[in-house]
Amino acid sequence: MPLPPCKLGDSAPIQRSQVGLTLIELLVALVVMIIMVGWAVPSYQRMIARQEVSSEVHRLKTALSMTRSAAITRRTQVTLCPTVDMTQCQVANNAEGDAWRATLAIFEGQGVPGDPVLRTFGESRVERLTYRNDNLPVRYGALGRAGGHFGTFRICGRLDQGARVVVNIMGRVRVDSAPSEC
Repeated sequence: MPLPPCKLGDSAPIQRSQVGLTLIELLVALVVMIIMVGWAVPSYQRMIARQEVSSEVHRLKTALSMTRSAAITRRTQVTLCPTVDMTQCQVANNAEGDAWRATLAIFEGQGVPGDPVLRTFGESRVERLTYRNDNLPVRYGALGRAGGHFGTFRICGRLDQGARVVVNIMGRVRVDSAPSEC
């Protein structure tokens, strides 16, 4: 049976659809987001700390490789060391490890004033970077050997992240992860 036609004065109930969120739904969504962010932030911080250490390992390996290659190619002694003024090595006795966090420079020769700078590498972003106890620079001879200038770089980043870059007597480089030393 068809519905009777509506007359102008009749009022029929109007169906309204719900638009938006209730306060309870909004609070539940907010709590879920807070829990997820609280869970993700520590993981993100650890990832950033690992990346800083990884970046420093890459910087050192690249600098050491280029120094050794330059020594072999030029058939002369080439030195890798931290520098402040880009004219000479600035390796000082510093227990904090701040010297090797500075800009690294590759010098043809021993890194004394007057030796040409072949390449520089920007400053480190890790918390601590040390190399040997006597703080000698890394020197490669004409055959690519490190001679008496071999040793271990200890890299310590945030959140107990760390690594070691080892230069052996032949001048070759290897990497060990070492978070326990930091």
